[in-house]
Amino acid sequence: MAIRRILLLGDPLLREISLPIPPDGNPAPVLADLRDTLHEFQRTHGFGRGISAVQIGSQTRVIYIEFEGTSYSLVNPEYTFRSEEKFKLWDDCFSFPDLLVWLERSSTVAIRYTDETGAPRTLEATGALSELLQHEMDHLDGILAVDHALDGLSLCLRAEYERRKIVM
Repeated sequence: MAIRRILLLGDPLLREISLPIPPDGNPAPVLADLRDTLHEFQRTHGFGRGISAVQIGSQTRVIYIEFEGTSYSLVNPEYTFRSEEKFKLWDDCFSFPDLLVWLERSSTVAIRYTDETGAPRTLEATGALSELLQHEMDHLDGILAVDHALDGLSLCLRAEYERRKIVM
């Protein structure tokens, strides 16, 4: 459909809570825009696995992910499980592509959602996919990775991270 502008840190829309797609709604246009925007971001920045609708200015509960050769179109996703076991990692975001955040995420999550056709689905994820889902789900509730920074030393510019290969 179209490559859309990605909202950047400081845009107040990123802090809004997204609204569900109604049962008779059509998520296909926003999913197509998310896919095209993700591919353009990957082309221009060299990284990226997922994007939420709010990041392109659509206040809808829609996420598009490409992870290890599989694409996921998540409409109205909801957690059904989040493990108490956690892991720490450097997280990045299309909305602040030059900044990395040291944070903690649940090791395992389970989500229920509908796909682009309206069919109900579930997804259980661990590790990197779990982290990615949590990151994108946060966007739907106006939460950004910077909100999860573990402390004042948990922010790093990408260029400095690459220069030093920081490990916490």
